[in-house]
Amino acid sequence: MSTEATTPAPENGGTRPREARETPAPEDRLVTTAHSLSLPDGPLHYTATAGTVVLREEPEGKEYGRGEAFAELFSVSYVTTAGTSGRSAVGSTRPEPAQRPVVFAFNGGPGASTVWLHLGLFGPRRVDTADADAPVAAPYRLLDNHETLLRHADLVLVDAMTTGYSRPAPGAAPDRHHGLEADRDLMAAFVIDWLTRNDRWTSPVFLAGESYGTTRAAAVAARLLDRYYVAVAGIALISPVLDFGTIRFTPGNDRPFLHYLPTYAAIAHAHGKHEGRLLQDVVDEAEAFAEQEYPALLAAGLRLSEGQKQEAAARIGALIGVDPDWVARAELRIEHQAFLAELLREEGLITGRIDGRFTAPAGNGNAPTMESDPSIDQLAPAYTATINQYLGTDLGFRSDVVYEIMSGRVHPWSYKDFEGRAVEVASDLSRVLRKSPGTRVLVSHGYHDAATPFHASEHALAHLQIPRADYAERIRIEYYEAGHMMYCHEPSRQALSRHLAEFVGGAATDAETAGEAETTGEAAVAEE
Repeated sequence: MSTEATTPAPENGGTRPREARETPAPEDRLVTTAHSLSLPDGPLHYTATAGTVVLREEPEGKEYGRGEAFAELFSVSYVTTAGTSGRSAVGSTRPEPAQRPVVFAFNGGPGASTVWLHLGLFGPRRVDTADADAPVAAPYRLLDNHETLLRHADLVLVDAMTTGYSRPAPGAAPDRHHGLEADRDLMAAFVIDWLTRNDRWTSPVFLAGESYGTTRAAAVAARLLDRYYVAVAGIALISPVLDFGTIRFTPGNDRPFLHYLPTYAAIAHAHGKHEGRLLQDVVDEAEAFAEQEYPALLAAGLRLSEGQKQEAAARIGALIGVDPDWVARAELRIEHQAFLAELLREEGLITGRIDGRFTAPAGNGNAPTMESDPSIDQLAPAYTATINQYLGTDLGFRSDVVYEIMSGRVHPWSYKDFEGRAVEVASDLSRVLRKSPGTRVLVSHGYHDAATPFHASEHALAHLQIPRADYAERIRIEYYEAGHMMYCHEPSRQALSRHLAEFVGGAATDAETAGEAETTGEAAVAEE
């Protein structure tokens, strides 16, 4: 990896009055650096632009005026530049910048910065991170990412409000952005702003989200289409949640117990509870039970005889690797954090929520639920260290505020538009697919993900309000033998990178073909 000299944006000079210095007018703070990544098929040249941009809005309830600043969002944009060969990584003539796909990516939480997708999967540099059976310790390091999605599309990694370096405009309160609708509108405004600043309105636009970022991606795609008539070419949903009613354990809601069961079985398999069996066979059995027998058992409630209850508890216990008596005492309803505390209790261990393959010693062997998440505890330090080092040294951007890897300051997160019903964006995704026939969806599930279980996502996708043919032809679903952040598992990272390249690479190939056809057409006209 080579890096050329940094060219920061100019700073304002001069002396200001005391009042102005206390509340300065917000300004863009952007730093652009030039880089080159050595790949087996030749160098990939690109620029990285890191920093905050000021977003403005037309004031409401006033006479028309110039837009007022309301947010400063932090992002890192990677844009390829012509190399010595003048050819793209997909193996044909590199399209003009206005035709090259651009992917806007974000994590979720709410409260998570986009460091995870940035340094874990998408960017030209990736963190040398821990896996469940191969932990790493300081000094942490970055590696060249030969599978970076930058080979096929330009990338914009953006942090939501109060995560990363994103903050409200001076004098404004951040909590106005801490909610599904406000966050959706803010991200859509950022996309519009970036396309305008960079003259990329004709590029195929992709959205990619992870976890709550998938909720955001579906909502933003709908906002872009409904408000601005911008149709995205594709939406990548990594570890998705489209209907919170499928995963929230609330009184009277049995759906999460059904949808989590196959994930419990997969995690049990990872810890040797199904010795001699293939993971797929275990998952298939658990899904069949969750879809056929389990709903009737939970619906029966107290109408089950004691014998029926014990028989069901034995079946469930065998599937998820726990004592049937514990299942019976829970009335066949197993909450996920309770399961993660119980599965390896006899070994004195708790199990990861983000990735059920991870474990850590239990502080209290009798605790009813897990006290922390071993997967986040073991993964986050490497990401924290490397993003701060990378931004300040390689990309030349520094700030006087903390880069918020994970921020609890976004809470309470508002779902005010969903009072009295479950939070869901499946209807948004359905509307986008109905209104925009060119939009495609890639869905990525980790079998050992106990944060957004794959069966819940399968259920939401199967109930989208779209034609059956569209479900079969426009939605691609992939599975990985890892957890929520499947890219910390090297075989899964390689596979997911390949699937993403195929997903956006089709748009790149289409753009190149269109360019070649246009050139051919011009030649034909000239000959005539």
